Amino acid sequence: MSAESVPVIAVGSVPPDGVVLDVREDDEWAAGHAPGALHIPLGRLPERAAEVPRDRQVYVVCRVGGRSAQAVQALNEAGWQAANVAGGMQAWALAGREMVSDGGDEPHVA
Repeated sequence: MSAESVPVIAVGSVPPDGVVLDVREDDEWAAGHAPGALHIPLGRLPERAAEVPRDRQVYVVCRVGGRSAQAVQALNEAGWQAANVAGGMQAWALAGREMVSDGGDEPHVA
């Protein structure tokens, strides 16, 4: 599967109850993330992939879309149904989608 064939979905098309997988690093996640998202940094995805549901569409985010595209490609090649969220968490924040942070600070994209 080439990078050009990675499925992409607009941030506004991610359903409220969708499975969101955030592949950013711990500090990025702590600053602000989608409520209920699953956090597995990209580098740990091979060892933690079993935590990602196989029976539902998975919406993958990072900061702007590069790391999440890599994750989507790997997941889809391994049998998941995953799509890259266009623009990542930057687009999520710009679209006004709900965000939370660790520690109660105002959530933002780091």
